[in-house]
Amino acid sequence: MPYTSANGHMFSQLNKAGEIGFRFSEEVKEKYLEELSTAVFKSYGAIMRGYIIIPVKLLEDIDTAAQLLQESYQYVMNLPPK
Repeated sequence: MPYTSANGHMFSQLNKAGEIGFRFSEEVKEKYLEELSTAVFKSYGAIMRGYIIIPVKLLEDIDTAAQLLQESYQYVMNLPPK
């Protein structure tokens, strides 16, 4: 499945269902789950820790989607390198 990674950590990916997930800290993930009325992201039946599904409507707003992707990237860049 396609994904992006930095610093040895994945921060976005596409699953078999065609859903896009971005990774955030647990605190930010919980905030976005509520704000975006979305769900946790699953890949191959497993819940991906820290990931949420990015709703299609949000992806149509390229500026907001890019801002969230940048936020996800910044999160993994602050993790210890693998």
